Amino acid sequence: MNERLQEDMATMLSGLSHQMRSIAEVQKKRSLLTATVLAEEKRIEVTVNADGLLIDTKFAGDVLDLTMDEIAVAITKAVQDAAAQVQKKARQLMEPVMEHRNSLPKLSEMVEGAPDLAGLIPQPPKTPIVSPDSPDWPGNKPDEPDDPGPVSVVADRD
Repeated sequence: MNERLQEDMATMLSGLSHQMRSIAEVQKKRSLLTATVLAEEKRIEVTVNADGLLIDTKFAGDVLDLTMDEIAVAITKAVQDAAAQVQKKARQLMEPVMEHRNSLPKLSEMVEGAPDLAGLIPQPPKTPIVSPDSPDWPGNKPDEPDDPGPVSVVADRD
């Protein structure tokens, strides 16, 4: 390899390593996103997790002033609104990573026949399905070990 190609490869690999760390961090943050919506004059409160799944429902004492149909409609709409909010938050988290990714040179642009490195993108952690107030919510247990983060795909001796 000539010097210029080696420099380009080093720059690309450094950028790729940074990108992988950024993606893993965004995925971790995304997995902990929630959105809460109040409905029917604060008589109903719903919270969804990052996947838009309902993880908590609360009723005010006067919720029975509503009919069962009104409650059902309000819950459904509130969950849908909360899911839309959490999706928007997730997109906003990912925007800087996508901008950085699009600015990096592609390996296939530098080396003919080079593989697509998109398959190396870390998979997101499992999204909690309990209320953020629950002791089972990630980070709520004092004895949880720290996350070591992603393993480098660039280093020779990981």
